[in-house]
Amino acid sequence: MGDVAILVPVLEALFKQNKNVRITILTQLFFAPIFKDFKNITVYPVDKKGKHKGFLGLFKLYKELKPLQFTAIADIHNVLRSNVLKLLFFNKKCIQIDKGRKEKKELISKKNFKQLKTSHERYADVFRKLGFTIDLSTPVFLEKKPIPTAFKNLITSAHKTIGIAPFAAHKSKMYPLDQMKIVVEQLSKDYTILLFGGKSDVIQLETLQTNQNIYLAAGKLSFTEELNTISNLDCMISMDSGNAHLAAMYGIKVITIWGVTHPFAGFAPFHQPTDYAMLADADQYPKIPTSIYGNKYPEDYLNCSESIAPEQIIEKVKSIL
Repeated sequence: MGDVAILVPVLEALFKQNKNVRITILTQLFFAPIFKDFKNITVYPVDKKGKHKGFLGLFKLYKELKPLQFTAIADIHNVLRSNVLKLLFFNKKCIQIDKGRKEKKELISKKNFKQLKTSHERYADVFRKLGFTIDLSTPVFLEKKPIPTAFKNLITSAHKTIGIAPFAAHKSKMYPLDQMKIVVEQLSKDYTILLFGGKSDVIQLETLQTNQNIYLAAGKLSFTEELNTISNLDCMISMDSGNAHLAAMYGIKVITIWGVTHPFAGFAPFHQPTDYAMLADADQYPKIPTSIYGNKYPEDYLNCSESIAPEQIIEKVKSIL
């Protein structure tokens, strides 16, 4: 989901700086609401677990897409599925993203520990090579949306609202829940707190819901309603995960908490100051980043983000708001 959300500010710049561009986006149907505000985008759902599964499924997808007569193909995913489609569309101009795999390996090994090109710029490079102008230095963000009925009385201009998304795809990227509980309780004294996550996270999130200023968004909203809610936040606290990028689409202030991954790999949320990223103690955990996506790490690095004190996060939020 984060990879999809990263595309949004790039497309905002593309459409603002180039005339008469229409885009068809191949993605999972669930992600379609991310692009609902773009009049010149059509989302074509890909059923990679059903009718578009495997080579025969991709060939079927190719046959479905062929009549749409694309001018060019922008492959910003660069995986086996997109490579197969690229081969089938051999007669179309196709530019594929450079993921910078070599530089990322050097980052992990500490041969070249520095800020790499952001994923946003890597996406933009694909469109630039197709002949379009894209300058991301003066961003345009998606507009706020109507607040869902469920939170109509909670989100008001009189009281600031913070979204907190404490989960990530890998446990090594998560802030310990006992420390997050301290963050949530302290911030709830001054702000309204909304807890975000998947339906499977609800039981764990309920352990953070210790007073009447803390509310669950997880499991109560459709994805569209969740996006509309996020667009009205004053701040989002997230791991290195999709919710950070969803909030950044709307220009929301995003504080990210990093475990075994690192912003240098290029996955920090769009247009956020570097000091909004809360990093694990580098002296205590010198091997960070242990991987780009958080799926590989030494056993004693699993809870490395616990080296970030709750007070650091609380003070950062208060300094921003």
